[in-house]
Amino acid sequence: MEESPLHSSHVQKLLLVTNRVHMLLHSTALCFIFYYRFSFLFQPPHTTESLLFPWLLVFASEIILSFIWILGRAYRWRPISRTVFPERLPEDHKLPAVDVFICTADHTKEPTFEVMNTVLSAMALDYPPEKLNVYLSDDGGSSVTLHAMREASNFARLWIPFCTRYRIKSRCPKAFFSSSDDDESDFVRSSLYVEDKKQIEEKYEVFKEKIVSFRDNMAISRDDSTINVQDHPPCIEVMEGNILDDADNGKIPRLVYVSREKRPSHPHHFKAGALNVLLRVSAVISNSPYILVLDCDMFCNDPSSARYAMCFHLDPKISSSLAFVQFPQKFYNVSKNDIYDSQLRSIFTLQWRGMDGLKGPVMSGTGFYIKRVSLCGNLNIKGTDLTQLKEYFGSSNEFIKSLTQNYTSDSASGGNALLEGETHLLASCEYEINTKWGQEVGFLYDSVVEDYLTGFILHCNGWTSVFCEPSRPQFLGSATTNLNDVLIQGTRWYSGLFENGINKYCSLIYGPSRMPVLQRLCFAELTYFPLYCFPLWCFATIPQLCLLHGIPLYPKVGDPFFIIFVFIFVSALLNHLEEVLITGGTLHKWMNEQRIWMMKSITCHLYGCLDALLKKVGIREANFLPTNKVADDEQTQLYQMDKYDFRVSSIFIAPMLAVITINICCFLGGIYRAVFVGSWDKMFVQFFIAGFIITVNYPIIEGLVIRNDKGRISKLLAICVIIATMILLGCFTLLSSV
Repeated sequence: MEESPLHSSHVQKLLLVTNRVHMLLHSTALCFIFYYRFSFLFQPPHTTESLLFPWLLVFASEIILSFIWILGRAYRWRPISRTVFPERLPEDHKLPAVDVFICTADHTKEPTFEVMNTVLSAMALDYPPEKLNVYLSDDGGSSVTLHAMREASNFARLWIPFCTRYRIKSRCPKAFFSSSDDDESDFVRSSLYVEDKKQIEEKYEVFKEKIVSFRDNMAISRDDSTINVQDHPPCIEVMEGNILDDADNGKIPRLVYVSREKRPSHPHHFKAGALNVLLRVSAVISNSPYILVLDCDMFCNDPSSARYAMCFHLDPKISSSLAFVQFPQKFYNVSKNDIYDSQLRSIFTLQWRGMDGLKGPVMSGTGFYIKRVSLCGNLNIKGTDLTQLKEYFGSSNEFIKSLTQNYTSDSASGGNALLEGETHLLASCEYEINTKWGQEVGFLYDSVVEDYLTGFILHCNGWTSVFCEPSRPQFLGSATTNLNDVLIQGTRWYSGLFENGINKYCSLIYGPSRMPVLQRLCFAELTYFPLYCFPLWCFATIPQLCLLHGIPLYPKVGDPFFIIFVFIFVSALLNHLEEVLITGGTLHKWMNEQRIWMMKSITCHLYGCLDALLKKVGIREANFLPTNKVADDEQTQLYQMDKYDFRVSSIFIAPMLAVITINICCFLGGIYRAVFVGSWDKMFVQFFIAGFIITVNYPIIEGLVIRNDKGRISKLLAICVIIATMILLGCFTLLSSV
């Protein structure tokens, strides 16, 4: 008798048909536009001489936009959705073990107490505790974090039985105690539940106070400041213990603190390096076949994620080639209209579903369950001699033993010598020298976006992935809710992504036979997305400058090609609007996404591309700064009120002010010229482009002229930028008239 499936999938046929019809119509219109542009080049020279340069710039921009649009159609080709049946999983004692990796880098930017809430939520997953191991990588080597881990281990002995006993869904203590719905517990009306909840909340406050007090004492005594974040020895501590409540008669998951060795003379490779240390250290402690990777601010919002992931990993039809199960990133602090698109709506509601219909989504940095063996490279371990294995994986005999099946570490029975010796060796900064770590083994080092590159190479090597999106978010994190951090974070991401588009790992040329064409187009779209900076800067300046001087770049009203340009514009906007609405968004959300796309394109897309190019030629080195997770009440309030916080670096605000100034000046100058010279019909499209940019980016004008709160644009900076832009416009006008 055939066993019931652990999961099912179905193609979203209506969306598939809609997408393909739109592709056909839109691509046909693009062909007409290209014909219109090419035909201009064959006109007599005397009619095209003054138009040639701006015409070519606009045409190049249209080609780039079309190129990115074509790449993005691969996401829309075959979108699917999945359903899991965790109740059909085997009994608990037959489930495989899971290691959880959590990374933190700087306790001043990633509050220790928030990190401990993530750790506790992972320890409380609905999974056999003896098969669950939680590892925290502390790249800062902070004594505050180590002390907090010890306190978290003690509190877990009370918290985990409470969650299990009352079937709590939200097992992050902070989220649970701040919720007003008692987490939908079945025992909410029970007097015993109310009493236990009160007691555990009191213990939680004591737990919090201990961490805060220790942190404050360390700050006063400055003991923690003696630790050099970039120069410290390894520190590894394993924390195990029984549950204090005898009635529960069980154990808590193993908790392990890992601070790898860091020296200024050795590269540490950022998050990828930290994950690889965890990969090695965990191999000789627990060696679980599956690994959950979490950011330190991404707590487990539902305890079922491990069982959901196992519905795929334990499916004999796909498990042999399945590398990882990716869950979407969701955030608890995004507003309804999400003015900064911090929730990355398009990625996790459309793009990853589309890739799931091909060979699976991109690895997304957090919230994925990955098979350990998939990170061991392509070397056939069986039949390979020890010397070659050491050249590949390093000198640790224990780690090499862990690569074989049914390996059991001596640390499980208290092997202190192993913990003091072997794990410290594996966490040393010299261990990876002359090995394949970061090149073929583990998380890869050739990019600051290690998740993208590692996932891409896994797909090239024949592995697949799946996207699992249950109705209740499995993980919730803290989204970036101020404009400065959004743009800094975006610059880092787009630099790393574009870097992969111009190096040997370009998905269009790297191993073309290793994955389907549509899958490669999806990866390519991610790497070339930052190229929006060129067409956006072009469309924000060239048509406007030509408008000011009466140079038409588009067909006049009434020309058949005018209808084609209108169709392309309306088609793109309506397609985006449709995608926003079907994913639960609003018209306001749609407008916000248009605006932040423009803002990012002329700032962090541009700087990301420049940064990648400078690193390509060796002028700059890769760098990584953790995103600030410390909440700012004033910034949060502005975000919740849908007001942009323009207290950003001048390199970000100056381009925005320059673009708005150019468009307003050229729009008004164009009106003056049209009134006295005419040619409204020839210049209508350029009038519309300038007006559209001004309208969409009205909040910038509001932040400059109307608002008086602290989030307004600096008047001094604005005056300098506007004057400089006006001078450049004047110079351009004089040069054009010569």
